[in-house]
Amino acid sequence: MDEISSAEDGEDVAGAEDAVGTEAATDTEAATGTEAAGGAEPAEPEDSPAGSDVAPATAVFTGDWRIFRGTGARRRSAADVGVGSDIGAEADPDHDPEPAAVVLPPAPPWRTISPEHRSSLRNRPYVISPKEADVVNAALHLRRPLLVTGRPGTGKSTLAEAVADELGLGAVLRWPITSRSQLTDALYRYDAVGRLREAAMSESRGQAEADIGTYIRLGPLGTALVPSARPRVLLIDELDKSDLDLPNDLLAVFEDGEFEIPELARLPEEQAEVEVMVTGSRRRTVVTHGVVRCTEFPIVVVTSNGEREFPPAFLRRCVRLDLPDLDHRRLCEIVEAHLGPEALAAAEGLITAFLEQRTTGELAADQLLNAIHLRRTGVDMSHADLVDSVLHRLDGLGSR
Repeated sequence: MDEISSAEDGEDVAGAEDAVGTEAATDTEAATGTEAAGGAEPAEPEDSPAGSDVAPATAVFTGDWRIFRGTGARRRSAADVGVGSDIGAEADPDHDPEPAAVVLPPAPPWRTISPEHRSSLRNRPYVISPKEADVVNAALHLRRPLLVTGRPGTGKSTLAEAVADELGLGAVLRWPITSRSQLTDALYRYDAVGRLREAAMSESRGQAEADIGTYIRLGPLGTALVPSARPRVLLIDELDKSDLDLPNDLLAVFEDGEFEIPELARLPEEQAEVEVMVTGSRRRTVVTHGVVRCTEFPIVVVTSNGEREFPPAFLRRCVRLDLPDLDHRRLCEIVEAHLGPEALAAAEGLITAFLEQRTTGELAADQLLNAIHLRRTGVDMSHADLVDSVLHRLDGLGSR
């Protein structure tokens, strides 16, 4: 079989051709970020920019922060007016029939998608205690799935990113779970309808039929089991949302590290080797006799919000990490990691409000970062309005 290295699979996991497991990490989990266990400094990747673990300075928006007013009239930007004019005022249709769009303020660092910003975010520390980091290391040594539990916004999904980045294992393969998720979909997808359609078209044109591998794409779990020099990191996100059978369905794959593709296993011997597509890349890998078998067990991070318990047989095969609620000290560390130490002064009152709001309902750390970012960039909102609009409860019952 062809080996797919970490570097080769480092392309954007959310590629346009991905069928499953390619959703981006949710904002809720993207807020937290890891201390090196035992105080050791993690090695900096060779291709990372120097100093990339330092939070970028936040730009202050100097114009009127109310860029939308609901009047229906086009606004003017600096391209439409002269020096000293009212930038942001409504355009005069008689003199400015085609005004330029108003320039939007800079996005927060965690909502910027340029490669440069993503690279700088990639090496930011993940806030975790040495005791919790030891649990992660135990799972790595045992080659067992890491079951991470905790309330929304405590950094469960982001932990998979932190492990992959610090160990240089390439992009995280993601399998977001819903009540309709099936094991087969995470292993592979076979587009039988597309193959029949293409076969009919090829026959009418007198062309050769495309290989069956063209219509098979390995899912995130299947891609994680492709033989490679180094293991891949697989995130199985919110497994507690699955049906009752899925955790037990995973047991055989976790134990054996292999699975069969029946559509390929039944092919004649002369077609024993078939190239198929993988998740997160345009590259292909060779499957022999329809069996995908890993040479290194993938690093599997399973997250759960605690909505239900898992079967004992599943729990026995996992190393469990319970992430605690974020306290004042850890929230300060998260703010400093994402916004820099100068943000702590503006954050104090909002951190207190965050902790008070959380006593009556669910809140996530990224809500706090959003509130601090708005305050630091010159948004003219009262403390109460900022708390009500941004630090709202996640259970849908309002902020109070």
